Amino acid sequence: MPKSPAEILLDKADKKSNSSTGWFSSSSAKWEEAGDLYQQAANSFRLEKQFKTAGDAFSREAECREKCNETNDAANAWWNAAKAYKKDDPQLAIQALGCTIMHLTKSGRFRQAADREKEIGQIYQHELNNIAKACESFQRAAEWYDQEDAAATASACRKDAADLCAEVEDYRGAIQLYEMVANYALKSNLTKYSVKDYWLRSGLCALAMRDVGKAQRDIEVFKSKDVTFSSTRECKFLGDMCELVTAGDEQAFTTAVFEYDQVTKLDNWKTGILLKIKRSLKDEVDIL
Repeated sequence: MPKSPAEILLDKADKKSNSSTGWFSSSSAKWEEAGDLYQQAANSFRLEKQFKTAGDAFSREAECREKCNETNDAANAWWNAAKAYKKDDPQLAIQALGCTIMHLTKSGRFRQAADREKEIGQIYQHELNNIAKACESFQRAAEWYDQEDAAATASACRKDAADLCAEVEDYRGAIQLYEMVANYALKSNLTKYSVKDYWLRSGLCALAMRDVGKAQRDIEVFKSKDVTFSSTRECKFLGDMCELVTAGDEQAFTTAVFEYDQVTKLDNWKTGILLKIKRSLKDEVDIL
């Protein structure tokens, strides 16, 4: 069976990278040429929808770029490898993105490193369902965005991390992150309207931890930070939840959640955590 154009280019690249350097040519030129050929082969494999093989060729290109100290080109090649791997092998995509990040941080390009770390978080979350690892990546990305004065993007990453922390029942971690996100949002009239949602999420995390006292104390802190919070539906709902959890009234809890949802639609995250809180009420009744 005849070789495809991509396979022919890959053979040429392998031949070039395995060749010995002559008296009058530099090894740097050899690796540059081999890198160019691997790149051409990789793009050709992508056209043929052979994504894993394309990723392997981009990885070989990256190694060639590293051998002739072309840091920016190496970072770009690893990123291209990650994009190809993402189609078939998310774990290899994460490894390639890790190599990209190593080059970017070495050259002080933390904004781009944060973008790639965020990609890792999304792969862990959506492809590998490793929520704990996704949390770590989103928080690391947030720290790098902060260093580059990209505060809004950093805050969005922390919000994603907080939602995921709560999913794996790291409620203390989630509360800490929601408070950071809320504090940032309070600084601007454009983002201030979101604060009530972050505080509601934080309060629900406290209730999921079965710490009604913390939820009630936090409501008072939230009111002192923003005087308008006390008049919001979120504040009233959170206060009602505290009372009903304290009373252990599962039926009234269900009714209150239903009535709130009729006016302010609950998203999947809130529905999920409210179900967990309700289950904990049921467990306490069963124990008694």
